[in-house]
Amino acid sequence: MIKSLIRIAAAVPEVTVASPKQNLKNHLHLLKQAVESDCSILLFPELSITGYSCADLFFQTPLQDSAQSALLKLAEATRGLSILVVAGAPLMHHNRLYNCAVAIQEGRILAAVPKQIIPGNREFYEKRWFSSGVGILQQHIQIGEYNVPFGTDILISTGKMNIGIEVCEDLWSPLQPSTALTLAGAHLILNPSASNALIGKQEYRKQLISAQSGACHCAYLYASAGVTESTTDLVFSGAAICAVNGRITMESPRFVRKSALYPADFDLDQLIHDRLQNSGFQSGSNATPEAFRKVTAAQPAQSPQKLLIPPHRHPFVPSNPDRLHQRCDEIFAIQASGLAKRLEHTGCKRAVIGISGGLDSTLALLVTARAFDLIGLPRKGILAVTMPGFGTTGRTYNNSCALIRGLEAELREISIKAACEQHFRDIGQDPLKHDVTYENSQARERTQILMDLANKEAGLVIGTGDLSELALGWATYNGDHLSMYGVNSGIPKTLVRHLVCWYSTLSEAMPVKEVLEDILDTPVSPELIPADENGEISQKTEELVGPYELHDFFLYYMIRWGFNPAKVFSYAEQAFKGNYSRNTILKWLKIFYRRFFSQQFKRSCLPDGPKVGSINLSPRGDWRMPSDSSAEIWLAELDKIEGAE
Repeated sequence: MIKSLIRIAAAVPEVTVASPKQNLKNHLHLLKQAVESDCSILLFPELSITGYSCADLFFQTPLQDSAQSALLKLAEATRGLSILVVAGAPLMHHNRLYNCAVAIQEGRILAAVPKQIIPGNREFYEKRWFSSGVGILQQHIQIGEYNVPFGTDILISTGKMNIGIEVCEDLWSPLQPSTALTLAGAHLILNPSASNALIGKQEYRKQLISAQSGACHCAYLYASAGVTESTTDLVFSGAAICAVNGRITMESPRFVRKSALYPADFDLDQLIHDRLQNSGFQSGSNATPEAFRKVTAAQPAQSPQKLLIPPHRHPFVPSNPDRLHQRCDEIFAIQASGLAKRLEHTGCKRAVIGISGGLDSTLALLVTARAFDLIGLPRKGILAVTMPGFGTTGRTYNNSCALIRGLEAELREISIKAACEQHFRDIGQDPLKHDVTYENSQARERTQILMDLANKEAGLVIGTGDLSELALGWATYNGDHLSMYGVNSGIPKTLVRHLVCWYSTLSEAMPVKEVLEDILDTPVSPELIPADENGEISQKTEELVGPYELHDFFLYYMIRWGFNPAKVFSYAEQAFKGNYSRNTILKWLKIFYRRFFSQQFKRSCLPDGPKVGSINLSPRGDWRMPSDSSAEIWLAELDKIEGAE
């Protein structure tokens, strides 16, 4: 169970216009479904109790009385339930009629929030019937026996979570009430709506909801009236949408003719963490012009056992192919533009890069070639060096040479074997002892060659290490850890693969397409240990430090959302169910935390490199951490999970 996981639902009920009694039945049916689905919050559309399209019937006392009676019966139906229900109804107050969202829980009516922006143009004629809620603060309204908080200054608080409400048109105004609500502490905005169907309107509606949830760092749930409203002049499509922090997480089908429930999940801790890190949001919250009153609601009785939709296994990689293509194009442009600027600033017309035949150095070379093209330098100015060592296989060697030639860079081959053997003699290292000294000596020798060549050629050494390697410290200090500009430093390993794959589909990749495909099929390896008896790679990185898809997943949820280890583990279990066992995930997660903490000293002195996504580990940018921090409390939490097995 993830305690901070909140399940919310938008309901689109069948409506009998001007029949609260019949509409109540549909509300109760959907309420039952929501409870069975472990929902904590249930949102109905605008004026759901009466129907939005009652027109002048709103003035009729029988309809008003029937609506109030249905509200009270709906409240009674929630007795003993912790689910928070928000339904729409017309309410009289001080001889005025208001279009209200009414919050109900545990058998009582908690609050009523009037709509503020009342449309009176084009197809909308609400000003004929309803008054605006603007300026209604610190007031109460009588609904049956309940003296209910009434106004636009209401936050509903369940303890850790605060909920704000705005109604339909409020979202479409230049100054949305939800902005002030979130700055005052609301984590979730509910919007009961009746937005008619027009050509192109759905996309704009989604953009509004997505943008507002992103700007306010909140979850936004929207429920709109369905097709069973009156179709005298308008048709309503029953749009239900949820957005969390700028991303649409649920979108219902439209024009559904039966009552329907559309649940969605969001993690409250994600929003809290995001706001905690965002100084702009914090500054805005200090300038909130209105004082909001909090109406206390009960906390959800329980959290869902698991997410409705398992987390994406590769959070750095968009699942939509078109979006992935766009993302790769943009990332590649960021990398190449960053390097181009550095080359121009330093006046260097040469770049020096070590090519291993692996994914990282391949991407770095592709980026370097694009950067040279951007500033009009000939690719022959790229000095691409292959440096065969004790573990280099024929496959990676041949791919390195083919890639360099295909990109029209200058190929230079410098074997490191003799230099390393001399070094082993100098320091008394047994060349048959394949330990960390044996491995790192080779990495440092390669870096020395590249640095000295850069001095000799007046060039820049281009770093090839990626974000995943930086997180794990999987780099030789004073070896491949160093460069003069690290173009891959913001790219996780799972994304490196997709970038190389994407490049292979471009027309400019034709001369190297075949070799790129083979590089993509080559196991990830530093090749510092001699090949096996068949000449194949014997040292496979993921067998030593664990699968990169797991480590990238751990990194994303630890850094981007600040999840504690137990929650990272729970999310990983759901994401990788059927791929990795519970014990396997736990094993690599513990290794991730141990390495992340112990290897910070390597990240504290990183070379420059461009940030490309939401996570970066540069000490000058997103991540500052003492190199001697203890991992004790993080590992202790995982030990508890292991002990409970």
